Amino acid sequence: MEGAELELERRSNFLKSLIQKKKSIEQQEEKHENLHMKNINVRACDMPIPLQNRAFSFARNILHSMPPNKLDSKHLALALKKEFDSSYGPAWHCIVGTSFGSYVTHSLGGFLYFSIDKVYILLFKTAVEPLHHS
Repeated sequence: MEGAELELERRSNFLKSLIQKKKSIEQQEEKHENLHMKNINVRACDMPIPLQNRAFSFARNILHSMPPNKLDSKHLALALKKEFDSSYGPAWHCIVGTSFGSYVTHSLGGFLYFSIDKVYILLFKTAVEPLHHS
């Protein structure tokens, strides 16, 4: 019976070590994600979290690919619009800049206004209805 107890304890310790490793990896990934997204500030939102995160990471990657202090707002807006049109269907609209005003109507669950550092991004979806020719 003692051999079975030792084997049970060995297996239990092994499982505990696996759980601790998994928790450690998850904590490191969470810290990395928080560090990666630390300068993001959501200003207004009506969008599911997965779509928000896609917008954040996509915009961050485009911004990092630009030369320092050389914001190409048209490039970022077009890239983000195309990404969301192809991933989530038409018709997405994107406005990017350091200072702008807006007032838009959007589809339910299709609105995100956020900033990364000093760049402001407005991403929203509108309904597309086919034209009926008479």
